[in-house]
Amino acid sequence: MGPRSRAAQLAIVVSLVIPAFLLVEAAQKSRTLVINGHPGEVAVIEREGHAYVEIETLARMTNGSLSFNGNQIILTLPGAGALAPTITQPPPSGFTKDFIRAGLEEMAAIREWRSTLRNAVQRGYPVTEDWIEGYQARAEQSLRLVSLAATTESDKGAVKLLTNEFNNMKNLSNRVLEANKSRTYVSYESLNNDPMDQRILNCARSLAAMAANGQFADDGSCH
Repeated sequence: MGPRSRAAQLAIVVSLVIPAFLLVEAAQKSRTLVINGHPGEVAVIEREGHAYVEIETLARMTNGSLSFNGNQIILTLPGAGALAPTITQPPPSGFTKDFIRAGLEEMAAIREWRSTLRNAVQRGYPVTEDWIEGYQARAEQSLRLVSLAATTESDKGAVKLLTNEFNNMKNLSNRVLEANKSRTYVSYESLNNDPMDQRILNCARSLAAMAANGQFADDGSCH
């Protein structure tokens, strides 16, 4: 609490102290006095346009202590630490542990999906809708968990990049699947220089570097 606030509070305390003769001359009224948001019933004395309360009541309502020393009345208020305003902590930055864990699982799911697809093309195996859906469903479920784990701005920024990675992998997989359905020949080397496959690989490397550093840094690889 700053000096001005403390001075204002002491001024209130002084104005609320009632000389004994005023208690006799003025009429008392029951009022509700609110201090720091805490209401309490007090006897109020009104005289010449000013309101006063008993100092004992004030001490009780402020959790203070009252003592007497000769002709002095000493009112001790709670310590500055108890009255200090709550300091709002800045929001956390970087990736959270839960998000890192979920993100790594999503990256692993996409990596396995890509590896299996490339292996099937290189070996001339038929790419069927059944096993494509299996890999896609696993990666899609992991992506949902990633979105749920995102809390910081870094987390949320990385969710967008992981979503792009998932969509690119889905498009590549569907392209190979459609070629198999139409019985279009797919060369075993077709994915070696494929722009979409290269984009997926570059994005995976960028995401891995972010996870290792614990900080979001979009270098454009996942767009």
